[in-house]
Amino acid sequence: MDLSQKDYVVILQCDIVKQRCPGYACEKALHERTGGFAPYPTEKTYRSLNITCGGCCGQATQRKLASLLKKLEKQEAITSDRVVVQLSSCITRHNHHSPPCPHLDYLRQILAGLKVDVRDDTVINKLSEERRKSGVYSGG
Repeated sequence: MDLSQKDYVVILQCDIVKQRCPGYACEKALHERTGGFAPYPTEKTYRSLNITCGGCCGQATQRKLASLLKKLEKQEAITSDRVVVQLSSCITRHNHHSPPCPHLDYLRQILAGLKVDVRDDTVINKLSEERRKSGVYSGG
């Protein structure tokens, strides 16, 4: 995937975690090109939107993203091939918020059906990484 050809980043966050987390660290990681956003070109400006999966099992993701993709194409001529969905670390990795999403495979199926490119992780927290390596956190 050529990230220089993308214009729009959708950060998909866990609905349960989002009740507590404002998404600041994910937005900061995108802005600073750290963590899961490190491969993004620094010279390019991306539009971004944080949304939640809608709650377990994540099925609302399809409705939300389908609606967004339709609006982007109709109103701004931004097609789905210029959109990337970044799965937040609260979905992909065990961390202080929660273990990885138990519906992660289902979310990936939904995103594949929408024909959007998907990337994993947003924030890569040093303490969480240490806890994963030592076995305190399992999975992701």
